Amino acid sequence: MTPAGVRPLRGCYSSSGLDNLVFFASSKMNSGLLNFPESNVAGFHRRDKNVGLSFVNAKSPLLQPMKATQDQRTDYMNGEARKIGGSEEEFRDDCAGAYGKSNGIMSTVGNSTNIVWHECSVGKHERQKLLQQRGCVVWITGLSGSGKSTLACLLNRGLYKREKVSYILDGDNVRHGLNSDLSFKAEDRAENIRRIGEVAKLFADAGVICIASLISPYRRDRDACRAVMTDGNFIEVFLDVPLHVCEARDPKGLYKLARSGKIKGFTGIDDPYEPPLNSEIVLKHEEGSASPFDMAEKVILYLEEKGLLRA
Repeated sequence: MTPAGVRPLRGCYSSSGLDNLVFFASSKMNSGLLNFPESNVAGFHRRDKNVGLSFVNAKSPLLQPMKATQDQRTDYMNGEARKIGGSEEEFRDDCAGAYGKSNGIMSTVGNSTNIVWHECSVGKHERQKLLQQRGCVVWITGLSGSGKSTLACLLNRGLYKREKVSYILDGDNVRHGLNSDLSFKAEDRAENIRRIGEVAKLFADAGVICIASLISPYRRDRDACRAVMTDGNFIEVFLDVPLHVCEARDPKGLYKLARSGKIKGFTGIDDPYEPPLNSEIVLKHEEGSASPFDMAEKVILYLEEKGLLRA
């Protein structure tokens, strides 16, 4: 319902309830909560379950809705004031397609033709500054039973305690959804790694510390994932645990099934594992060696030393 003394700004709309509902205050008014100065555009925004109020200074009652979004704005969410704004050049770049202007070069990538990469004014640098960390990929590789998932979870917990944003891409978890169409044949394993590498790259671009935890047995596939990280923020962590130790652990019972011939193409039994040659971090299994907690802390220390835990 429109408050008294307020009329809707022409050309604006409400897409769903209070979403982006914008009013124009034609004269000074008191809402009972806030005093609106003359000639202001007030907007109600719904974000998740929170409703916020924002307003922009407007010099003319003929102000166009799109123009209003360009100017510096004070946005009130849950009682907190935040400045939102951007230059006219940034606005035009982000909305180039709406004006029929191309903002990129037509490309062909693989089987995808006539595609254009769309750049936005809010990029990786801005997201990293917001999160106060640098996006990267921590790629944990090793035999089944070497402790990859345990290390990934402890690393994730350690980063969380330091108020850093991370996400785990676990090999088995990803096969429950995105890669459920892939088998464990060599060609499908390669595609499994390629997809996870591309997803990890997107997480890193979002400013997130992405922890990829999977056997990834072939060196060429791991190297291909490293290559897509053009900024070099790919940290390979090799859990160097001997086969006999992993087989003795056998947490999922897979080695037993492989030895009995019920599983074919199992890494370490009848399919090779190619150990990394130049990993950033190598965690060896030795008698009296560091605990999984200590291993996680060693990885976090590496991230700190490389400046990845600050913007």
